[in-house]
Amino acid sequence: MCDCAKSDLTLLDGILAEYASVRGSLITILQKAQDVYGYLPTDVLYRVAQATGNTPAKVMGVATFYTQFRLTPVGKHLIMLCKGTACHVNGADAVEKAICEELKIKDGETSEDGLFSLKTVACLGCCSLSPVMMIDEDTYGSLTPTKAVEIIRNIRKEAAV
Repeated sequence: MCDCAKSDLTLLDGILAEYASVRGSLITILQKAQDVYGYLPTDVLYRVAQATGNTPAKVMGVATFYTQFRLTPVGKHLIMLCKGTACHVNGADAVEKAICEELKIKDGETSEDGLFSLKTVACLGCCSLSPVMMIDEDTYGSLTPTKAVEIIRNIRKEAAV
């Protein structure tokens, strides 16, 4: 559980001061730490373990168990593609293939330009819109491979402006 990057751990001070001694607050601490850093760097996980009296293994176990947590940096725009039953039946695999080809990445990777990261998820709770994806806070439904690629290209154009 060691990497070479060193995070500014002072950014955790306020979070740890508020929650470290609160029983059952590990998930809250990790959520807030991820909000600060964009993901959960290894040195942050060790600091959280130290401050909360948990082992690094327990903190890492929580961070890897819940899909909301990221252990690597993500692109500027996070694409969450639903692969739940309704989405799967309605073509999510074809949509995923088109996204991967467009961005030249696989699930869990970030595009070379750092603009997009792709993460498939079990359910986004929008079954009536299937297949569906979220990019940041925006939800896009009734997707086809072509429509998904157009959405990505439009976001890329806006970023270039």
